[in-house]
Amino acid sequence: MGIVNVTPDSFSDGGKFFDPARAVAHALELAAQGAGILDIGGESTRPGAAPVAEAEELRRVIPVVEQLAARVKIPLSIDTVKPAVARAALQAGASIVNDVAARRENNAMWRIVAEVGAGYICMHAQGTPQTMQANPVYGDVVREVGEFFSGELKKLNTGGVAANQVVLDVGIGFGKTTEHNLQLLAALRSFKTLQRPLLLGVSRKSFIGKLLGADLAARLPASLACAVLAVEAGVQIIRAHDVAETVQVVRMTEAVLARTNK
Repeated sequence: MGIVNVTPDSFSDGGKFFDPARAVAHALELAAQGAGILDIGGESTRPGAAPVAEAEELRRVIPVVEQLAARVKIPLSIDTVKPAVARAALQAGASIVNDVAARRENNAMWRIVAEVGAGYICMHAQGTPQTMQANPVYGDVVREVGEFFSGELKKLNTGGVAANQVVLDVGIGFGKTTEHNLQLLAALRSFKTLQRPLLLGVSRKSFIGKLLGADLAARLPASLACAVLAVEAGVQIIRAHDVAETVQVVRMTEAVLARTNK
């Protein structure tokens, strides 16, 4: 899953693709490098990021979705917490909603997903981007994330979203300390018991810098290491900024595992 940030303040690219034309060009490059999904977002979810008004988010992402829908054959995902943005993006040609606010009080987002029959990425988070890294606390982070997924799958089913529409994301860095992130990475295989595909997003994240002292530009090796471990644990989707390198790492890992499992 290639990341396309149509934002002025994302932690990874600092607004490099804020212009729609540049975002589209970048997305086409990621597709050419082997991305199987393009994830388009118009609101930064980095820790401390300011919320974006609905109209502004629509202005950012819909032209990009429309242009890409006409030019690529791979699925498009809309990375948003707003039901109205999700609906508009699905109408414009997206087929997946990547929801970092899956812990919801109402089912408006789920109704849209159910109506359209879209894919739905259910991500665990504690708090909001404004509060999530203030003081995340868990008794047992692996158990609590698993319980969250089990509860959300039941709620989604009640709301008309079938299990086969849902992908699960443990939400690395979303209301987790470095230790919480490492525990979740070590336990990825345990979430396979939920019988849903898993997505992992670790690319360039700040916990890598905290753990290894690597600045943003130097986090690719650690991001790739996490991708290898995730694939070995049975994760099906790796969300990445560096698509060409990640595709190569994933394909090599799969080639070795195919021989190991014979």
